[in-house]
Amino acid sequence: MRDGSSDFVLEGNAGAGQDLLDAVARSTGDAFAWTADGPVRRVRRTWLDTFDRRLYRAGLSLEQQAGRGGSELVLTGRDGERLASLPVAASNGGISWPRLVSALPAGPLREVLEPVAGVRALAPVARAVSQVRERKALNADAKTVARLSLDSMAVSFPARARAAPRLSVCPVRGYQGQAGRLTAALAAVQGIRRTERSALEVVLVAAGQQPIEREAGAELTAAMSAATAIAAILTAQLDAIEANVRGTVRDIDTEFLHDLRVAVRRTRSALKLAGNALPGGLAAAYKPEFRWLGDLTTPTRDLDVYLLGYAEMVDGLAAATADDLAPFHDYLVRARAAAHRDLVRGLRSARFARLRGQWRSALADVQTSHKRPSAGQLAAKRLSVAQQRALRIGQRISATSPATELHELRKRCKELRYLVEMFSSLYDPAQRWQAIRELKALQACLGEFQDAEVQRTEIHAFADKMLAERSAPAATLLGMGEIAARLALRQRKARSEFDARFAAFASPASQDRLAQLGTVSE
Repeated sequence: MRDGSSDFVLEGNAGAGQDLLDAVARSTGDAFAWTADGPVRRVRRTWLDTFDRRLYRAGLSLEQQAGRGGSELVLTGRDGERLASLPVAASNGGISWPRLVSALPAGPLREVLEPVAGVRALAPVARAVSQVRERKALNADAKTVARLSLDSMAVSFPARARAAPRLSVCPVRGYQGQAGRLTAALAAVQGIRRTERSALEVVLVAAGQQPIEREAGAELTAAMSAATAIAAILTAQLDAIEANVRGTVRDIDTEFLHDLRVAVRRTRSALKLAGNALPGGLAAAYKPEFRWLGDLTTPTRDLDVYLLGYAEMVDGLAAATADDLAPFHDYLVRARAAAHRDLVRGLRSARFARLRGQWRSALADVQTSHKRPSAGQLAAKRLSVAQQRALRIGQRISATSPATELHELRKRCKELRYLVEMFSSLYDPAQRWQAIRELKALQACLGEFQDAEVQRTEIHAFADKMLAERSAPAATLLGMGEIAARLALRQRKARSEFDARFAAFASPASQDRLAQLGTVSE
């Protein structure tokens, strides 16, 4: 625990031309005596987080600190409290990044990080070298009441910069009152300013960045032309695709591909649902290209889903053990590696490069369109059509309906949700949240039903291939059969929950909420 530490930054010419700690000491007058400078400590600092900044959003900061005394990972809370740490042994080359939390040694640090980071890898978000000097403030009885440290940071990543010197006052237990007077004296000195920013925030600001970038999305108005709105939506999705390409190619974690696929699906939905608002047959020209991109990413993602859920899939099997299923796991790993190689070739291809460049240029040409209808009119019309289509399909489903009809409803619900999300900036946030929440509940049920159907079919196909390749003993095939049977039970359970889920979605209150989203005014 930091026990009431206070942080300051030194601005402008504070301490210029003289030793900064001497200047700080003089600023407190005769209230305190000061020890001589301690030795200068040089600390190499690397801050780590996931690509989507899950640690920062959770109020956590993970830092790898390396100095003469060795290297360690230190996890702190938003108030600077030290939550966990892990020594990093240099004998085995230390820890390389990016790295999944599950690859860290078991212990308190991993226990805290795993629920937050999930399947996302940790990677450096900032690097700096600190020159740290320290002094102790003494009272009239020559007792140490606080430790004062001055941290001068040279930032090397994400850009080279000099951070403003950072001053920290750490009270000694039992002397918080006297240390508080020191803090107050420092706060009154010109050029010394209290700060609530963490060291990471100071480093990123010095490098010209923010800890969390603005959420991707298009800011629309109901009065803008539909063509301009759709172009803005599609440009935001292209930004998301491109932001995830590097992580997908490098295979940093599975969420890069997942997020890339979400952006591709949203692009395809926008082209289908609102593409005729674009001029010159633009949507028709690019639909095949994004279908190709979606198909390119599917095999790897399907195998990711199997591998991510593998432990849960084999847990509690009655007629097979984990060892029996090991050949199946090895088969999935090999198949996934081959699929990812194909994916990388596609993402590095001239076709994909042309798609990115030409698509961005084409969308930029649309941005100045002033043609009718307006974005509000288009959103209202498309939302109403999608809502009625989903309602109509769902009402036809009975106990004897084939799985294909539930799959069709799932697709229509996806389209409806994408429309709400695409035009989200036009809607009241509370109404939008409630409408999406109810839609998600139905989608989750339909998704569970469809995923179990697909996985059960694929398990049979995997078994046939492994049997043909003679790569699976009988125990493995029997275990795979048990997995398929459990998937069938999951599917039946989801089917039994469908009627209640759809009834909630089709209720007058739920349908009114969706309908009200379409009444935006220009």
